[in-house]
Amino acid sequence: MLENKLGITNEVELSKEEERITKLKALELFDTDKINEFEVGTFKGLSAIHSYLFSDIYDFAGKVRNVNIAKGSFRFAPVMYLEEALNKIDSMPQDTFDDIIKKYIEMNVAHPFREGNGRSTRIWLDMILKNKIGKVVDWDKIDKEEYLLAMERSPIKDTEIKFLIQNALTDKINDRKVYMKGIDVSYKYEGYNTYTMDELDG
Repeated sequence: MLENKLGITNEVELSKEEERITKLKALELFDTDKINEFEVGTFKGLSAIHSYLFSDIYDFAGKVRNVNIAKGSFRFAPVMYLEEALNKIDSMPQDTFDDIIKKYIEMNVAHPFREGNGRSTRIWLDMILKNKIGKVVDWDKIDKEEYLLAMERSPIKDTEIKFLIQNALTDKINDRKVYMKGIDVSYKYEGYNTYTMDELDG
């Protein structure tokens, strides 16, 4: 279990509080327009998003991890190569849809943080898409299992994840409902579904 600022020692309780606090922070990001102040498509921008979401919970918020991590049989970038990988990702182009998805896949492989990578990186992806091609992802249109399988396979073959994301693009780039629903779905991908954004918004 991760050491946290809340002093919580029960994993289930930590999971619930993490979801509640970070979803409120995600809502704040949108409502204050703070999200549009961050760098687009860089690790610095992703780090700012991660720090904003998780700084009330973890000391490592926004900081590059110093341990190796894996999910199932998939191993993310080793710590010894992480800095180099992030520099490479920063220099990758992001002008077309294909460029942006390649960059997203590489950042997912890097998985730079100890926790909260998927949730912060999907917000990061949406900001690149919004800035560069005037679209965001309507995550509600992407099935959880299809997404997770496509992401797992994406370093070898990116056709599936490109197809899923391309078919879920919307031009409602400033729509609060689309954003809120997207956060809910993004959290469901990671197994967090105690609270909905609508409940927390009340």
